[in-house]
Order: sequence, then structure tokens, then C-alpha cells
Amino acid sequence: MFTKRVYTLLYFLAVLLPLTGVAVPAHKIVADEPKTVTISTPKLSMVLDYDNKASIISLVINGKKVIGSADGIYTSIKVGGVTYSSLHLKGTPVFVKTAGTFKINGISYGDKGLTINESWTFLKKDKSIKWLIERTFSKQVKVDEAAMPVFNFDDINTWDGAYQGYGGLAWFYLFNEPLCTYGVHTKSSSFWNSKSDIGLNITVDAPGKEVAMKYTRTNENRLTYTVTVSNQEMLPSADSGTNRRRFIRKATDVWAPFNIPAGNSSQSLTFTYFDYNDKYGRGKFTGINGDQVNAVLSTIARIGVIDSLHFGGNSWHTPYGPICLHEQYIAQLGLGINDPDYLRGYKSCLDFYRDHAIKPDGRVYPRWAYTNEDAMPGQFNKDGFYEAQWGILMDSNPDFVTNVAELYDMTGDKNWVKTHQLSCEKALDWILKRDSNNNGLVEMMTDNQAQKKSSDWIDIIWASYENAFVNANLYHALVKWADIEHQLNNNTKAKYYADFAAKLKASFNKPTTEGGFWDEENKCYVHWRDKDGSIHGRNMVTPVNFMAIAYDICDDDSRKKLILDNIEAQMQKEKLFFWPLAMTSYAPGEGKEWQWPFPGYENGDLFLSWGSVGVKAYASYNPTLAVKYVKNVLDRYSKDGLAYQRYGRMKQDGLGDDILSGNSLSIVGLFQAIYGVNPLYNRFYLDPHITPELAGTALNYIFRDQRLIINLDKDSYAVSNQRFKIICNKNFGFNASQNQLSYFNSSNAIASLQITTDNPLTIKLNNWDAGKMEWQQILTKPSVKVLTYLVKQLKSNANYIVSVNGKVVQKVKSDEKGNISITHHIAGTSEKMSIDYGD
Repeated sequence: MFTKRVYTLLYFLAVLLPLTGVAVPAHKIVADEPKTVTISTPKLSMVLDYDNKASIISLVINGKKVIGSADGIYTSIKVGGVTYSSLHLKGTPVFVKTAGTFKINGISYGDKGLTINESWTFLKKDKSIKWLIERTFSKQVKVDEAAMPVFNFDDINTWDGAYQGYGGLAWFYLFNEPLCTYGVHTKSSSFWNSKSDIGLNITVDAPGKEVAMKYTRTNENRLTYTVTVSNQEMLPSADSGTNRRRFIRKATDVWAPFNIPAGNSSQSLTFTYFDYNDKYGRGKFTGINGDQVNAVLSTIARIGVIDSLHFGGNSWHTPYGPICLHEQYIAQLGLGINDPDYLRGYKSCLDFYRDHAIKPDGRVYPRWAYTNEDAMPGQFNKDGFYEAQWGILMDSNPDFVTNVAELYDMTGDKNWVKTHQLSCEKALDWILKRDSNNNGLVEMMTDNQAQKKSSDWIDIIWASYENAFVNANLYHALVKWADIEHQLNNNTKAKYYADFAAKLKASFNKPTTEGGFWDEENKCYVHWRDKDGSIHGRNMVTPVNFMAIAYDICDDDSRKKLILDNIEAQMQKEKLFFWPLAMTSYAPGEGKEWQWPFPGYENGDLFLSWGSVGVKAYASYNPTLAVKYVKNVLDRYSKDGLAYQRYGRMKQDGLGDDILSGNSLSIVGLFQAIYGVNPLYNRFYLDPHITPELAGTALNYIFRDQRLIINLDKDSYAVSNQRFKIICNKNFGFNASQNQLSYFNSSNAIASLQITTDNPLTIKLNNWDAGKMEWQQILTKPSVKVLTYLVKQLKSNANYIVSVNGKVVQKVKSDEKGNISITHHIAGTSEKMSIDYGD
């Protein structure tokens, strides 16, 4: 058809037009049409080139060109070192356009022994463009690499990064030299640029197939993004014998060769534009740099997600790629990241850990890595989980449970948490058996520091026997899991764990002279005691003391004050921007020798991973100090991206190539402990400790697929969705469904007030106690004139008086459960409701 049109045009120009007497300059004669076609939606535009090849030579996102080259997007395979692609075809492809469909047939490439035939179909659907690729291989072939397709973005800086479908991040800031390559297993990638706010989501649909992606900085400093579809999960090519490495340098072959069978296959890619700020913006920040907050939570917080089943705190960029399962804050990172994809991805990850990282006896392996170089000899499994060379790190058992429990709080998925009930019980029961002297404090595998083995996150300090760090983590896990056992109707286990926690807490708080951890002389909790009773780590180890306060182990206000004031005094003296692991030196012999003289590494350097417990410890005591250190971390991000393992104490300079996502935890602490953002299994709980400078903050927050707005003002806090709003001057819980609003008084886990209505509704709580409950309700243009109230947790079988705008309208009696139900006929758009105890 195309050829016939060209010949007709040439005949008219060359033969018929001259007969009319009109002069035709020779240089104006066009011998061929350009074989390109443009496909556009309001935010996307692509140009296809089918002139003896098949490629997308231009891609424009909301007016910004991100691809503009002959090899922009195309398909290819590499076999035996030879690359065949849709840029070099065996014949001429054919373009066909029908209503709403653009199709290129006859895309054929390969050699005499192998032919790949493809057809490409493009469909515009709403704001997206869908690209269907149908492909036939003439025979089975082992391929070195397969690009199905490959995208060549114009510059490595075109995008800040790409969020993965499971919540991880390919952060191009870390592609600091050509031929950095990162490979992951996912079907979706969301590219974004924080300066222009443009975003592009690419989602692959390949039924019955596995999908992998890789990102490469080319020698020309372009960003190459490659999609690979296969029958089996793609295996990393490095390292031989382990094949777990996702990030490589000076190469592009992150995936091992694989077989593609003969026959037909199909896949589709959907291109969708998004506005980065609309989708990921966190709202209006007052008194703090919101751009920096967004940046930290958008990048550093996600960097520990190595792949779809491997979440941790160490980045995929780290040379040996470790994951520490003995970190209790991986789920907590999700609170700050606030991306449903991260929560869903971490659920799958914890399922994988449950099935592959827990030994039959309940011991949880503490680490995973690309290689086995950090493992105890012989103490690793085929999936890459291992015991660390430094010792049996006991905190992995309680930390696994804490992460399951906190993720459950964020998702509310009771069916999912039930699948972890037996594994969490096994993990807890394994470590609880370590209390040989029945004092409530579990014991480590080593009896004394002379054995030179560690037992917790501070892994080259020789904490032994009764370790306060591990026991604090255990207490936190026991309290959380006891509540879940109660929800799962296992009251026997719930009581067992709660009772053990109470016993642990009592012993923990005893002076060291009585078998506890409180050091009366140094006014702090110590790190550990050896079996011989000698006390160690008397140097104000900050994670131990912060956890004691943040996890409510220490409920003595005078002790809290001593700890927090003494830490701050030392901080002021040294002018440190963040809390070090220890305020003074460990004693000689208490750790690996090269950490002396003080300060050095775990003996006094600054590790930002303990920011959330530090912020929480200060939040209720002196939130101004907590906010100060949050701002310090944000300031440091603006200078170096927090792209380090730690900061040296003497120069406060970034050190270590092991970039930690925990560097973001101060900002997570800002959200959880200062702003008071606490998603819980049955409600959104708001418990702010804001300073005056933060008043006026308005946060966007996704909770159970609802976009909430959280307003924080002086003595006035509010949570709302598109339909309902609660305003209160103290902590409270919020939950809303399509036609029901629930108010939870204070930290109570049971709703105090449920209002059922088809009208948008705002309630402002004026008072809520046993004798009087009072609120103002505001309805805008109510369409239904009836509201139903269910008031709970009242005195049972007691009389109450219901008033509207100060006028008594009803007397009711609570039932045996302390509930009353009231039907109210609306008299105006604003009404003052009150319920008083008594006749």
C-alpha cells in the first residue's frame, strides 16, 4: 500500500504536473516518505521509526524529551557474543494503522540459523500507551543477554531514580562511574525527577513468565534500562558458586545466560505518566526543610532494599551486599517511606525469610550477603543466610518478630500475620529458653568478653552472657507479639509472652549490684554483664539507653532525665551533629583491638541508624532537642547525601562504603515520634509532640489506600480523608470506611465513638472522659437527615443523658458491655453533642 502511494505521487510529480505548465524545481521532488509515526496522549508522546528497522526514536514526558536517538528503544538478543536487534532487520517492516491502534509487522532479525520475528502493537488507553510485543523464535537458543526491550535515556541524570514494583529503588546518584549495572526482579519501574516532577511508570505484563530489569550507566553517560522476560527466574551471573550479586561495576552482564525455547510468546509494556509531587509529595512542612525530608525518605530510606525478596539496611551498592536480619527497624522504615508497594514487597520478603532464614529449632540466621566472606565457616545455607564470623548475633530472633509485628500494624492484614504465628513463636521460644537462671534476662552464647565473640548489632564489641542490647530488643518484640497472640485468640501464649516481658523489665531495671543493668555510679544502663558478674559497657552506650526509654522499659522519670541530660551535655561539649554509639570509650578488651584509641568505629563513631529511637527517647521529654538533631541530619544530607556507613567522631566526616538506609531513621523518627504518625492494625493513631516552630504542618499520608491529611497546629490536631475529619487537642485514633467514622480516645485500641452516616462529617472533640463526652459536629449540605452513634467503653448498665446544643433530648441506659446506641435526627449543619453520666 505504501509503495503504491509513493509511485502514484512520483508519477504525478514527474509526468502529469509538468503538463499543466507549472514549473517543478528538481530539488523539491520527494522520492520517499519518512517512515515514522507519532503516538501521543496528553502527557506522553513517542515517535516510532520503521525505516528498515523498528525502534522508538523519541519519548517525551509532559513536554520534556527523555529519549531522542536512533537507538532510543528497541529489542535485541545477544547469542555467542553476537548481538541481533530490531535496529538491523532482514526485511522492511510494514506499518498498519486502524482506529486507536498502531501496528508494525514484519520485524525480523537474526542470522541464517536463528530468526526472531516480532510484531509491535501500540494502543492508547486513557492517559497511557500500551505496547504489545508478539515474538517467535525459530529454534531454542541460549542467550547471553536479552533486551525485551532496551531503553536508552539521553543522560544518566534524566531521572533521579526508579522505584521498583516492590518498593525498592535504583538510585542513579550511586552510579558514580560508567558501566555500573544493577539488576532486580520486578515487573514495574517508576522513573522520577524531583526537579521537574515528571514521572514515568513502565509496567510489564508477561503471563506465565518471569520478568527482570537492569539499569546501566553507559560509557557515554546515558542510562540504559533493559527488560528481560524468561521462563525461569533470572540468575545473577556473579559470583561463581553463589550467584547472588545484583550490583556490578565495569560490566553490564548482571544476569547469567539462559535458554529461550522455540515458539511464540507475548508481553506488553504500559507507559503511564505521573506527577512526582502529586504521587509522592508529603505535604506542607513548617519549621523544617520539607524538600530535604522528602529527599531522604525518597532515597536513603529505600536503599537497603536489594531485590524483591531481600530487604535490609545495607545497600545493594555495598561491595558484599549484606542484609542484617538483626535490625528491628526495617518495617519501621516503611512508616516514613509510606508507599504501599514497599509494604507489600516487605510482606513477600518476610515470607521468604520465614521459609528460608529460620532453622528448624527456631534460630533466625542474622545475615544474608552476595558472598559467604562474612560467614562463620560452614554456617550458611544455599539461600545465602548465615551466622556472622563475629559471633552468634542473638538480636536476629526478636528483631524478626518485631518486623513482622510492625508491618502488621501498617497493613492491618490479619490473615497474613497469622501465617507468621508459628514462625514467630518458634523464634521467640528459641531465645526465651536461654534464660537458664530464670531471672527474665536471656543469655548469649558466650559467657565472657575474653571469648572475643559478639552477640548483637554492635558486632565487634564482645558483649556476652546477659546483654542489655539484646534483652531490650526482646522486650520490645514480646510486648508487640503478646498483643498479636491475643488478637489471634491464643490467650495462653499472649499471657506467657506478656509475663516474660514483665519479668525481663523488672530485672533489667535493677541496679547492677542486684543483677540488673542500671549503673548507679555512671547513671546509665550498661551494655552487658559476664557470667562471673563483672559489668561491661559502662560508657553510656546510646542504643541501649535510648531503647530502654523508647521501648518503655525505663519508666522512672528521674533516670530518663539523667540519661538524656548527660548525653546532651556531652553532645554540647563536643559539638557533635548526631549521637555516637557510645558517649565515652569501652574499656580495653571489650572489643576488637583496632578500635582503640578512642574514638574509632563502634567504639564511639556516629551511626545514624539509631536516630529513630534517639528521637523517640527525647520526643516526650524535650522535643526541641529531638528536632535539633533531625535538622542536623537533614543539613548533612544536603552536603553529602548521607551516602556513608557512619561518620567519624573527630572530624564528623563520612566514612565507609557500606551505605545504610538507617541513615534516614531520624527522619522516620520525626514522623513517628514528633509528628505522631502511627499506623496501627485497626486505626491511624496520632500522638504528636510538635514544637511551636512546627505548628502549621499539614502532612499527606497514605493509610490503607486512603490519602489522609494530617494537620498539626498548637494544641489542635486533625486527621481527615476525603469524607470524614476528626479534630482533637490530644492524641487520638482515626478510622473511616465508606459510611462510618470511628474515634479512638487517647491510645485506646477500642473505638470510643462510631458514627454511621452517608454525609461528609467533621467532629471536633471537646471532652472525653468517664463522666462527660462532648463534641461539635459539622455537616456540609447533609443529604441524609439521620446519624447513628455507637458509644463504647462506658460504665455497664448505667444511665446517661444525651444533649444537643445544651438541650436534653434523650436518656439512655448502657448495656452490659458499656455500649449505647443513639439515632439522631439532624437539626442543623453544626451541632454540639454531649453525653453525661447520671440521671
